[in-house]
Parts: sequence; structure tokens; C-alpha cells
Amino acid sequence: MIRIGIVGCGNIAHTLAGVMKRLPEHMRIEAVAARDGHRARSFADEFGVAKAYGSYEELYSDDDVDLVYVATPHSHHMQCMLDALSHGRHVLCEKAFCVNARQAEAVFALARERHLFVAEAIWTRYMPSRRMISDIIDSGRIGRVTTITANLGYSIIHKPRISDPALGGGALLDIGVYPLNFVLMAREGIGVKSMMGGCVKSDGGVDVRNSIQIGFEDSSQAVIFSDAECVSDRKGIIYGTGGRIEVENVNNPERITVWSGDRNPVLLEDIPITHAIDGYEYELTSACHSIEAGLVEDPHMSWSETLRVLRYTDALRQVWGIRLADEFGQ
Repeated sequence: MIRIGIVGCGNIAHTLAGVMKRLPEHMRIEAVAARDGHRARSFADEFGVAKAYGSYEELYSDDDVDLVYVATPHSHHMQCMLDALSHGRHVLCEKAFCVNARQAEAVFALARERHLFVAEAIWTRYMPSRRMISDIIDSGRIGRVTTITANLGYSIIHKPRISDPALGGGALLDIGVYPLNFVLMAREGIGVKSMMGGCVKSDGGVDVRNSIQIGFEDSSQAVIFSDAECVSDRKGIIYGTGGRIEVENVNNPERITVWSGDRNPVLLEDIPITHAIDGYEYELTSACHSIEAGLVEDPHMSWSETLRVLRYTDALRQVWGIRLADEFGQ
């Protein structure tokens, strides 16, 4: 039984708390914390949690907390994780894990020193659909993979966590990481040879939308985009010399279809995706299992993969001239 402390009481924290309550055999919410004590108490009352703190420090100091789930804006992730680890707590942190790779390296260095578990909670990395897609590719049913396309768009630019560079905003770090991770999972074990991209920036200095082209060492390629101003079809397509795989919703796969490579494609397989709860249960149970096994990294999202994604987003933002959170003045 892993005892969890939730830091941050926003929408995603509400969603995850609801899932945690449905997994009593694995975890219990021990405490919640927000900068506003009244907000923390309201959250605790909603989910039947005994302890509500008006500061993060109080939660980190609670010896009844094993794992801290960080659900604050991107700009606060690094400090929350460093503080939690300094108090001997394991950490599961929302995506994007940090604003940049430099911050993540500091977190991983402390976790390694303290021998504590820390992982990025990007749910698609933990879902069974990841293995389903990889198995189809590995089976050779669609031949050799040549091209991947993926996109994700939501009308969310009005939200401060998206529009404010001080909060680590922009389409890339909030929603663009999903198509990027989708592509990297589909090309697991294959190195990236080249990457380029462009973006449209807001008056506030964040990327409103972006497009990225990736070349892999096996000569396959990927084209992805994310957009914070419009709702896209959210589709991911993996094209091969003998067919293709279509995935409905790269943010939360709902259906996988396999098509022949004919000019008039034939549907070969239709796989609807269902979850026991809503899909977040996999990252939560994986964190619990990893901690119980004495691991410091989660096998579904290793530290090296989190760093790889952040180094790519760092490089793209550098080209685009976008600085976020503590990067100003550097």
C-alpha cells in the first residue's frame, strides 16, 4: 500500500484523485496540499482525505506520505520535486516533467543520490495500447515503417498555463509532447538523425502552434504538429511498405485499425481500446509496483527517455527563440 500526497489541486489533480480512490488495493491518498489552505481543505473533503495542508512544505514533512504526486504548473515542477526528494519522498510528476533538460538532470541527480523513485506521468507511455502498436509493427504486418504522422490540437490558448511563459506555457510542452512521444514510441530503439520545425508565437512569447519533422537513422521519417487554438482530429498514422496503422487520438488511444497497403485499402483489424477505469490507472499502479520493487526509474518511462524528449523540445525552442519560466535572462 503506497500512501500518496497530492501537491496542487487543479483539474488534473481532481482527475487523478478520482482514479486513486478506485485503486484501494494499491494506494491511499494520505494528504493534499495547495498554496491556499481553503482550496486544499475543499479538495480533501471532496475525496475523503484526512489531511489538508496550506503549504507544500507541510506535506513533504509528513512521514505518512510515501509518494508525492506533483500536479502544479510546469514552472513549479522542478522545485516541487527537489523539495519532495529532499524530504525522502518518492515522486510521480505530471508532464511536461520540467521546463527543460537542465532542470530534469538536477531532479534525477538528487533522486539517484537519495535512491528514490521519480517518474514522469505521461499516461500514453504506460497504456497497454503502446505495446499493442509496437507488436503490430514488430510483426511485420505493415512491412517496413517509412513515415509517421501525428497531431494534437485543443482550443486552450486562453488558459494561463498555456499562454503565460512564466508558467512554462506554449503548445509544445503541454500538448505537443503527446504526438512527439507517440512517434518516439513507434520508433523505439531507433535513433533520431535530424529534427527541424517551425512555430507561430503569441504576443506573449509562447508557441501557439508548431510543426516538426523528424528523420530517423533507419531512413523513416515523421511529421507532427500541435495547436493550442483549434481542435484537430488527434490522429496518428504509421505507414509501412505493406500497410498502415491508424490510431484514433494520440493523447488517449481509443481505437487501432490495421489496413492493407493496396491502392484501395482493406481493413485487416479493428481494435477498440477500453480501460478498467479511464487510462490513468496504469501510470499510478506502475509507480506503486516500481516503488515496492525498490526501483528508482519506471520501466515505462525511463529517466533517459524523459531527458531525450526535453532535449528535443529545448533544441526546438532555442531555434524558435522561446524562453520559459526560469530561462529568462540566460
